[in-house]
Amino acid sequence: MSATNTVSGMTAGRLGTQKLLHPSAQHPMLRLAVAVIILVVLVALPFVLAPYPLSLAGRALAFGLLVVSVDLLTGVMGMPTLGQVAYFGAGAYTAGLVGIHVSGSGLVQLAVGTLAGAALALVTGAVAVRTAGIVFLMITLAIGELAHISVGSLSVVGASNGLAGIPPVSVLPGGEPLIVPGYIYWWVLAVFVIGFVAATIVNRSPLGRSMRGVRDGELRLRALGQNTYSIKLIAYTIAGGVAGAAGTAWVAQTQFISPGDLGFDMAAFALLSVVLGGAGSLWGPVIGAGLVIFVRDWLGGYIEGRGTLLLGVVFVVAVYLLPRGVAGIKWRALRRKSSES
Repeated sequence: MSATNTVSGMTAGRLGTQKLLHPSAQHPMLRLAVAVIILVVLVALPFVLAPYPLSLAGRALAFGLLVVSVDLLTGVMGMPTLGQVAYFGAGAYTAGLVGIHVSGSGLVQLAVGTLAGAALALVTGAVAVRTAGIVFLMITLAIGELAHISVGSLSVVGASNGLAGIPPVSVLPGGEPLIVPGYIYWWVLAVFVIGFVAATIVNRSPLGRSMRGVRDGELRLRALGQNTYSIKLIAYTIAGGVAGAAGTAWVAQTQFISPGDLGFDMAAFALLSVVLGGAGSLWGPVIGAGLVIFVRDWLGGYIEGRGTLLLGVVFVVAVYLLPRGVAGIKWRALRRKSSES
């Protein structure tokens, strides 16, 4: 029996137990129907929203994809991180520079930005994943802060003023630029769907089972002959690529990127979204990301810019009332219904 099969077998028992405890796993068609309905609603937003709330929704989708990358490491692999903003920035700045100097194609910018995020994650992750726990958290925080300071001092990317003058994206090279807000939003939505589906495939693959094995018992994996360093580095690189894709979507929506978008606030809000949504579920943190953007940027505008304070209150309430986040509400409700039946 190979080591991979052994790991899969070790996690199969836990997954089987989860399936019994998680009734939603018994209704894949129901989950697919809900996903289709949500996607239809998201596609229809340009027909009902004004330009500003529509741009807010686009930023929420880009931020949601960044949160998905954080959840891959924090929720799925059990390694809380504050450094994904570095790879988000690598993708955003790369896409912006490509848009200004090379090509306005969104597909080209998406490909190059994703590779930039993954490449930077591969280099920095080679050191970061050798640690664990609070040390890993501090190293990823340092990576994010180094990226923040670096772009703030580089004149080629606008230094502290940020990178401005990024033209609207077009879908294909040489195509018409997407100027209408609804078209820009649909492009951001397409990038989000691609990134979310890719993360879901990784989560359900043998690599995803190994990542959960790292979370639940890294020492046991080592005892079974698994190279946990390789597992963590591959997962870290993939998460960096997802964050880079999120950066390209952010730039496509805002046509501007600055060092402030790579600051500690952004990293903390991403980790907060994972806690609010429910670590490990992927879709729950996306809801948490939407809640963070809604409270900070929408509701905050009605209380004289105190959105961050209101967000802190929401976080404290959520920690007491929703220990498993938004995803935990569904889980608990389905478990209760299953036990009653």
